Amino acid sequence: MPLADPDLSGSTAFITGTTRGIGKQIALALAKRGCNVVSTGKTTDDDDSELAGSIEQTAREVRERGPEALALELNLRDEERVEEVAEEAIDHFGEVDIVINNASAIQLANVADLPADRFDLLTDVNVRGTHLVAHAFADHLADLDEAWLLTNAPPVTTDRSPGKAPYAWSKLGMSFVTLSLAEELAGDDVGCNTFWPVTTIDTRATRYFGLGTEDDWRSPEIVSDAVLEILARDPAECTGESFYDEALLREAGVTDFSEYNLTEGDPEPMSARLFDPEFERED
Repeated sequence: MPLADPDLSGSTAFITGTTRGIGKQIALALAKRGCNVVSTGKTTDDDDSELAGSIEQTAREVRERGPEALALELNLRDEERVEEVAEEAIDHFGEVDIVINNASAIQLANVADLPADRFDLLTDVNVRGTHLVAHAFADHLADLDEAWLLTNAPPVTTDRSPGKAPYAWSKLGMSFVTLSLAEELAGDDVGCNTFWPVTTIDTRATRYFGLGTEDDWRSPEIVSDAVLEILARDPAECTGESFYDEALLREAGVTDFSEYNLTEGDPEPMSARLFDPEFERED
């Protein structure tokens, strides 16, 4: 498969939500290309949680691939902690040239059914958390020769999302912050873009909330391959864009997506249609 294989030796990526799922897969994919990783999230080795994965476990797996890794506990709702971990990451590695906002909260519910505390969670983790991370790293990224800030969020294609408005607001807010930052850092060679899967991805949240079945899901590798396609580009030229994973990979020459599917068949574009009900795949 003719996919990008960028040499990321000497780079360092700060990634939110690396304990499992898409965030962990991105961390390991970048590490395979020589990138150091700052692994962040709320689940640590010391937790008694039954959930598989921790920020330390991901860091260990990064080191097994060769690069250096730093595991930092992070609650995106804690402004002071976001600033602290950003400073610690920069102090430890000297520079952080890739920042990836991956972590987010999810709850699909009608406005009438979602209590205020859940709305606050979606807002605080998703759009506010993206802002806090971007705020913490913006000046540092601008001072580098070239750098990236990427966000796992959808294109802004709608002004309403019945049945899931609070979640949609928070995810589209992540995109809005990222794409606005692209304009604010224009001329600083910082590529600020969003990426989003066309199909639902097999993650803990997908299974917990019952978002389809395995026939509807693809593996997180399709997202990490899409991220690598972005990182293989020139950040001065590739900025202010919202990318779908399939479109990026098709542009790279991929015509068969079956290796990403959990079962035989071609999953429907459920993730894209969360926010763009009229979405249709390219021919």
